[in-house]
Amino acid sequence: MSDSAVLNETARVLKLVQGGTPADAALRETLGRTRHGSAPALRRAVSRAVFAYFRWWRWLEPRQSLQKQAQAALDLQARFNRAPDAFKAEALAARAVPDWLASEMDVSPDWLRQLQREPVLWLRARQNDAADLPARLGDCAPAGSPQLATLNSQLTAFSYTGPRDLFLTDEFRDGRFEIQDLASQLVGHACAPQPGQTWWDACAGEGGKTLHLSDLMQNKGLIWASDRSVRRLDHLKKRAARAGMFNYRAAPWDGTAKLPTKTKFDGVLVDAPCSGVGTWQRNPHARWTTQPDDVHELAAVQQRLLDHVAGSLKPGGRLVYSVCTLTRAETTAVAAAFTAAHPEFESVPVFRGPRPRRPAPRIPSTPTS
Repeated sequence: MSDSAVLNETARVLKLVQGGTPADAALRETLGRTRHGSAPALRRAVSRAVFAYFRWWRWLEPRQSLQKQAQAALDLQARFNRAPDAFKAEALAARAVPDWLASEMDVSPDWLRQLQREPVLWLRARQNDAADLPARLGDCAPAGSPQLATLNSQLTAFSYTGPRDLFLTDEFRDGRFEIQDLASQLVGHACAPQPGQTWWDACAGEGGKTLHLSDLMQNKGLIWASDRSVRRLDHLKKRAARAGMFNYRAAPWDGTAKLPTKTKFDGVLVDAPCSGVGTWQRNPHARWTTQPDDVHELAAVQQRLLDHVAGSLKPGGRLVYSVCTLTRAETTAVAAAFTAAHPEFESVPVFRGPRPRRPAPRIPSTPTS
């Protein structure tokens, strides 16, 4: 695989993006497994170059060819990987994120440097497969840090640094693991569902968190999984079959006051649609497509979703609000508005020992991202 082949394929992807195709869709279209089925290394290299381009976009010379810009972005990424502190915070604040972001959230130097790092590939092993999955796959390391100390005995998260196409492994086909970011896995642990309970994943999408809830519940009890997209729910059914997950019921829901069921739940997860600022490390193209209007429009949607599901909890049930963004309008402001509108709910911390049993439904004091 030559450098020129990587840069030429990268330029093809970037031309599609310039025409309005999202970067991830452009990568799938250009590097589909049919066309490049024998070249996983090329797919990885092109994906890395495309995302480096958008990570370092404001450092690049637009009059140069896309190939030269992609190479310059890769060079900048290599420099940053060697010495991140050599990049001044002021330059990162001015170039790494859109100008409007500072008015919506606190933009710290540490966060900006984290944003420019290449993301870790995280796996979530099924609980029964966590002990031997690292040896079976190789190139795996367990999640571990002082911040996760209270969860380390429960986490089945592993970072993967190997060269294999994980989607083609027997372990993936057998449902032994899912590719799922660590922050997304922490949402499941914030829910802390118990075997035999009844839960509702209200904005389930393609079911990544639904699958995790089921695993934590040992495939016992019942999970309602709803989404406005029937296509996503169909994909959830395929993933559930592969994972051997059977304790769920899929039902479309458009987010309105007309709920998909009158069931009362032990817990409800609202993993709400959001501006996605928290995904900008993995998806840097979104930095330049997200607008401030998106933030405030989605904040209104998030508040309506919480209001609609609030009555579906049993007394003492748990309501978890989760978003993959960091803007104040979509996190603390939504939580504060819900708390003010629903005095019957008690705000409780996330991940702070066992929850006492009390008669009022509850929502975590800090939205989980």
